[in-house]
Amino acid sequence: MEVIRVDGAGAFLERADPLLEADEARHNLAFGILSTAQAHPDLYPEARGWVAHADGGVVGAPLRTPPHNVVVLRPTDPSALRVLAEAIEDDLPGVVGAVPEVDVFADAWASLHDLTIETRFEQGVYALRRVVPPAATPGSMRPATAGDRPLLLAWVLAFATEALHEGADTARLERSVDARLAGGDAGFALWEVDGRPVSLVGFGGPTPNGIRVGPVYTPPELRGRGYASALTAQVSQLLLDRGRRFCFLYTDLANPTSNAIYSRIGYERVCDSRELAFVRR
Repeated sequence: MEVIRVDGAGAFLERADPLLEADEARHNLAFGILSTAQAHPDLYPEARGWVAHADGGVVGAPLRTPPHNVVVLRPTDPSALRVLAEAIEDDLPGVVGAVPEVDVFADAWASLHDLTIETRFEQGVYALRRVVPPAATPGSMRPATAGDRPLLLAWVLAFATEALHEGADTARLERSVDARLAGGDAGFALWEVDGRPVSLVGFGGPTPNGIRVGPVYTPPELRGRGYASALTAQVSQLLLDRGRRFCFLYTDLANPTSNAIYSRIGYERVCDSRELAFVRR
């Protein structure tokens, strides 16, 4: 089995495309990183991957945008994950990907470098092909504009802090919000009641046939009123109407309320995903 390092998002996408397209929902994070890196290189100034070949085909291919974690794809040959772990020379802080490939790679990397593994968080990956309209909810959706930037920054920061259970890189969040406000395949929508924004839904990170929905955020004092459900449903329908065959999103597996909400509007669980950190003994 041969491993080749590939520099650049476009070059990696070209080489790893057979693995990526084998399961768009499972690999939507990698697709999103690659599309963002190509459209907004300032967000990911460095992108590289490692591609394992055997019998003339690609059998495994992790991706990294330093200083972030490595993202693993589902291999066609599970033994490729150990071979790739042996070939990667980066000092990896952690790994993210779907189960079980994320665990297989993490075990291999930890054993090679005498590290322990800590689970940062676990998420469900959901896909939607048809929206099930939720119950009628007061208010209406509108696209976010540049004038909403201060609110978007505050809410995206609050979401990152709450969802990731740690501090956020505010400078990078600002660049990400600005990139989405620039339009294209990404953006934000707000749910308003009597002219007041009460909920936020973002979208971006397109795959060949789909697109990721998120973040989804409602301030704590406004939760439980159906705003996020209504907005997520309408944003998802808008994206389908624009020609996307699927919408994807991540949910916190420790939050059964959000998982139930998304299921009621048509999202179906595809797989589970984990972010694991490597810790020195």
